[in-house]
Amino acid sequence: MPRARAQTSRPNIAIVSADELVGPEAQTCLAQLYELYILQTWADLTTLISERPLDAVLLDIDTIRTKSEEGIAAIRELRVLSPELVIFSMTRSVARSLRLKAVAAGVDDYFVAPVDFDEVRIVLTRALKKRVAELECKAAQDEGLVVQASFAGMIGSSEPLQLVYEAIQTLAQSNTTALIRGESGTGKELVAHAIVALGPRADKPFVSINCAALPENLIETELFGHEKGAFTDARETRAGHIELAHTGTLFLDEIATLSLPLQSKLLRVLEDRAVTRIGGKHPKKIDFRLITATNEDLEDMLRTGRFREDLYYRINVVPIMLPALRERPGDVPLLVNHFLHEYCTATRVPLKVIEPEVMAILEEDPWPGNVRELENLVQRLVLMVKGPVIKVAHLPKRILYHSTATKESLLIPEGGVNFDEEIARIEEAYLQAALRRTGGKKVTAAGLLHINPQKMKYLCRKYRVQG
Repeated sequence: MPRARAQTSRPNIAIVSADELVGPEAQTCLAQLYELYILQTWADLTTLISERPLDAVLLDIDTIRTKSEEGIAAIRELRVLSPELVIFSMTRSVARSLRLKAVAAGVDDYFVAPVDFDEVRIVLTRALKKRVAELECKAAQDEGLVVQASFAGMIGSSEPLQLVYEAIQTLAQSNTTALIRGESGTGKELVAHAIVALGPRADKPFVSINCAALPENLIETELFGHEKGAFTDARETRAGHIELAHTGTLFLDEIATLSLPLQSKLLRVLEDRAVTRIGGKHPKKIDFRLITATNEDLEDMLRTGRFREDLYYRINVVPIMLPALRERPGDVPLLVNHFLHEYCTATRVPLKVIEPEVMAILEEDPWPGNVRELENLVQRLVLMVKGPVIKVAHLPKRILYHSTATKESLLIPEGGVNFDEEIARIEEAYLQAALRRTGGKKVTAAGLLHINPQKMKYLCRKYRVQG
């Protein structure tokens, strides 16, 4: 069973084949990304598994045993030996029955020789990501009440985010349409990716389009595609995003920005599960899962006629409400530390340290831009702060202006204050200002300070202030 390793280590991949051509090709395409072990026999593999954790194995079922059928039995043994392992198989046979037996035995994917190891690299990367997400999900189920600090790429252990994790796990194995709602910057696309990564379409296309990012005159052709000659600039036939999502997932971000005519066309696609390109005459059947997202009040848009009611009920099958960062107590330090490690590593600088006072300021900020704003800030601090420590002075003015912690530090320095002396200084300053404003007239100055004339005269004598 694979053991957890540091995130910085590379996955361990074993290639098992007696074919002398397989090893060099695998080395060329995979060695830069993975710790690669080129083996020739089943005994070599079992020995390696006992010595170190493996993440994936590619078994040549034609050569690992005497017959391909015996290679299928080897797959079963390996699946029992390491249930969490990613297992690929390869064969020189094109028999469909052999492929079905390999799948039934537990392979994650199947290749027919000659194998294109560039393709193996792509499929392997997806499979490893999916397996990590599955293991995190299983850990959450097994540990029950243990709070997760991260899940499928999302960072946070607050109760509102735990509810999101639960919703993702519930949705992942179904084909149900989901609507992700939340403020801008809360990570709606990240949730969409998590739902897909844990589901049966993980290895299929994930097509994402931000409906607000494209001009009105482009979004229709981007969604539905077009035939050659459909309009002036249509010099060739082009498939749209919906068509490209066939067998996979279509993610429409900011769906509320679609015009009413486009909403009608999208509704027809959802009803018929078919798309007709612009200028085309024949609809094409499309199998896809739809996930949408918005930060708009769709119910208000329904009332004002800016969003179709029938489309609303089509997309709002299972809503997921993403909490704003200010509603996630305790998550800011986790996110800050995560982004610090990420960007310090990316820019190849030593890990920077944040002063406790800085973290306190960051925790109390309202973060109108949510996680995206926090991530951008940490990235900027990593780049711009030259020393190893991030201090209060390095924070932007907007954050300092809104910070109660900063105001407290300015009001009460680290060494404390003499309360009586501070109050006396403030009283004297107000007296001086009021008398200057009124030209030295004590009665008028008393009215400005909302005190009676007798108290005004007393304070002037106390602080030896002349009118």
